[in-house]
Amino acid sequence: MPKKYHINTKITPPRFHRVGKYTTVQFAEECAGSCQNCVKKTCVYNIYNETREHLKTMEEPEYLYNCQSCLRCVQDCVKETLMLALNPDYAEMGDDYWTPDIISTTWDQAEKGAVPVSGAGYRGRFVGPGFDSMWTDMSEIVRPTRDGIHGREYINTLVQLSRRPLRLEFKDGELLTEAPAALEIPLPVIFEPEGVMPLGPVAIEAVALAAHEMSTLMLISPESYTDNLKKYAAALVPMLTAENYTQHADLIEASKLVELEWREGIEKEFKAVRKINPDVTLAVGLELDAGAAGKALHLAEAGVDTMHFRADSHGMEIGAADPRHLKDLIRDVHLGLIEGGLREAVNLVFSGGIALAEHLAKAIICGADAITVGRPLLVALECRLCKDPASCKKCPVQMDDFDLEWGKQRLLNLMGAWRNQLLEVMGAMGIREARRLRGEIGRSMWFEDLEREAFEPIFGPRKTKGLGLS
Repeated sequence: MPKKYHINTKITPPRFHRVGKYTTVQFAEECAGSCQNCVKKTCVYNIYNETREHLKTMEEPEYLYNCQSCLRCVQDCVKETLMLALNPDYAEMGDDYWTPDIISTTWDQAEKGAVPVSGAGYRGRFVGPGFDSMWTDMSEIVRPTRDGIHGREYINTLVQLSRRPLRLEFKDGELLTEAPAALEIPLPVIFEPEGVMPLGPVAIEAVALAAHEMSTLMLISPESYTDNLKKYAAALVPMLTAENYTQHADLIEASKLVELEWREGIEKEFKAVRKINPDVTLAVGLELDAGAAGKALHLAEAGVDTMHFRADSHGMEIGAADPRHLKDLIRDVHLGLIEGGLREAVNLVFSGGIALAEHLAKAIICGADAITVGRPLLVALECRLCKDPASCKKCPVQMDDFDLEWGKQRLLNLMGAWRNQLLEVMGAMGIREARRLRGEIGRSMWFEDLEREAFEPIFGPRKTKGLGLS
């Protein structure tokens, strides 16, 4: 049996104090100051001691960067002088989609490389918009041998990005069909760090180094290529256009996968690109709009290997007055190719709004072969996704001022945590291959369908305006 794929993780502390969700408010004048076992000393998560020497300073408020909100300190204080409050700086991070909780969760995974566990459990809404209205089937979770993380069984997360022949021809026992070069990645995740904010050479090289070590791929514009990146050429995917690809023949020759930006008639350039590198896998990048399904079928007929569709940063349809979410758009493209009889030949990669490990699994269930991540990579490098330029200027985090190995390890930790969560989901569903998970919509539950079947006959259709539900 081949060696199992593994991402090497290790604890990698942040350069800066995290923006914690909680802060303490203490009525110091009521504090006895003589407790030998002060609740701050006995915190089960060691939050107070690891943050700073609180007992000496007694400064208020105290920002608790990794507080698990178990409230033991509040309950056990004999003088009842301590309480928790929300940190106002925490609420200023991100936006209504890239929420502070998502940012904090990503920081935790980038530091520890483990599936996050909260002492307070999940306190959010039962259902929300987008991926939050979709649940996965966990009917196999009771099986004692289903655990893929600890090695009791093997769960394969490998996916293919090169084109597959729909049928094989034989003559006298010999294969006549010419098999194209196969391109596989061991995890259905491709890195796409550019586009969120301008990145310096250190940050780009850290992502490239992590992609190289993980044996996955990283999308990159030709303008960002430097001499330092040449050693990672096999992991880099140049994003080219019909106008400039002839100027970058050297990048095409060195790459396993090349992405061309879509435009009308882009299929006319396929033969010329493959002439430069006959073994190259060819992808086309295009916006995820109302015409995406039709374009996908046309490109599949034209001989493309992979299509990369980009939604907006919140996972919504591009250019629509009433945009749909990524999960519904993936289904449209996937089913359109099935109806056209070409789904098994080509591969679908999707971007936009992929913020958590659960989004990876849900996107594959909807019909994606793989996804790309951008913002989670920047958050792993401690970006706070400031809401406005003024906040960004005041932010102490320098996105290009860190040790290359530190940046690489933070990214490996994040992807290690994501992969473990994918293994958990697949193991609990009784699925042993990521390729088997693709399009398995029967292994999921959708709030819209459940409500329509159970409650619409009684109460009528839901009025969804303002609720964020489709």
